[in-house]
Amino acid sequence: MNAHITSLITKDLQHIWHPCSQMKDYLLFPPLIITGAQGSYLELAEGGKVIDAISSWWCKTLGHQHPRLKNALLRQLEQFEHVIFANTTHETIVQLSEKLTQLMPTLNKVFYAGDGSCAVEVALKMSLHARQITRESKKTKFIALKNGYHGETLGALSVSDLGLYRTPYQSLLFDAYFIDDLPYVLNKYDPLWFDCTEHWQRIEKKLMPYAETTTAIILEPIVQGVGGMQIYSQDFLKRLRSWTQQNGIHLIADEIMTGIGRTGKMLACQHAGIEPDFLCLSKGLTGGWLPLSAVLTTDTIYQYFYADYQPHTSFLHSHTHSGNALAASVALEVLHIMAEEKWHEQASRLEEVMFAMMTDIAEQTGKLTRVRGIGAIVAADLVDTTAARPGFEVYRRAAALGALLRPLGNTIYWLPPLNIEMATLEELMDITMGSLSEGDVE
Repeated sequence: MNAHITSLITKDLQHIWHPCSQMKDYLLFPPLIITGAQGSYLELAEGGKVIDAISSWWCKTLGHQHPRLKNALLRQLEQFEHVIFANTTHETIVQLSEKLTQLMPTLNKVFYAGDGSCAVEVALKMSLHARQITRESKKTKFIALKNGYHGETLGALSVSDLGLYRTPYQSLLFDAYFIDDLPYVLNKYDPLWFDCTEHWQRIEKKLMPYAETTTAIILEPIVQGVGGMQIYSQDFLKRLRSWTQQNGIHLIADEIMTGIGRTGKMLACQHAGIEPDFLCLSKGLTGGWLPLSAVLTTDTIYQYFYADYQPHTSFLHSHTHSGNALAASVALEVLHIMAEEKWHEQASRLEEVMFAMMTDIAEQTGKLTRVRGIGAIVAADLVDTTAARPGFEVYRRAAALGALLRPLGNTIYWLPPLNIEMATLEELMDITMGSLSEGDVE
């Protein structure tokens, strides 16, 4: 490691607090210094490159430096970069909104925010606020899924069920009911994918006491990301949606990770053939180029707030960068590319290939169990070991061998760009195999 790189890392560790990190780990595993990125690869200061196997926290749907996204950004830069979005508009955001409302016919209104957590906050607030307007005073509670995750702002964290993230802040959070006994599957061929009757009967019985007091149920459709890439039955989602409609409860679909083609459909809700009352999008919406999130909702919800001005009927949530023109220009181009090149169909093709590869790794190494996958997502759990942090050790080894894996605890997963090349996937398979096979994970 040369003197410049050493100096840069030293200064980083003096001044920077990295996200989702125990900073003392950086003494053992220093940050990778990125000097460039192209396609599915990150280029390193010390030479060489690593595969971005997790799409840089699940957002690089079309990889790095996509030329059409770059050109869209540059075109917008020639006009203007950002203006206040209250009482202004521009052609790009109008076109983007038109495209977004074509994703699901009943969701024809779009509210913009800056990131995924804030999109969730908007949806939670809209649901609760709407109940005040309609004088449904009993409907003040939220239901979510066990093992679910929706972000780290306080509302989003309140409806998330991962103690690692929420326990230190429990006193700040509101109470929610979490649905357990979920019908998890390994893939779309699992019988539970098609019929989860027994699970649903138990779940419905537990839900009934909350029917009159719940304003909304929030969930990650089909795949729970931070909870370990757990996949659940589309039949469960279909039945739950029917139950919310029968009981006048809103359904909030958090498609921040699953949306924009990741699961083999443009939206994961489409696996169950359902449409929610609120749809949250971010991450892949701009292909990971710029922060932007959107909440799509129905005209019915919109009309509750549409009236002569009164403070209690106006939705006054605001973000400085709502409707940011640069982000909107890239998002619009992402939707054009997805429509023209049908990368969600490529995700379906990757499904079998990636599942077979991870299964092969599990069989050859004996180090993985519960291989599961859907679309361009595949995951497996490390088998029991005596090591304190086996996932962290695999992470370090994989980075040294040429892949950025960053496991979720002891869950190893791939979530690459949808346009990853087959040769790169084969390279990723070899690296993953090597990171597991290099002696015991200790």
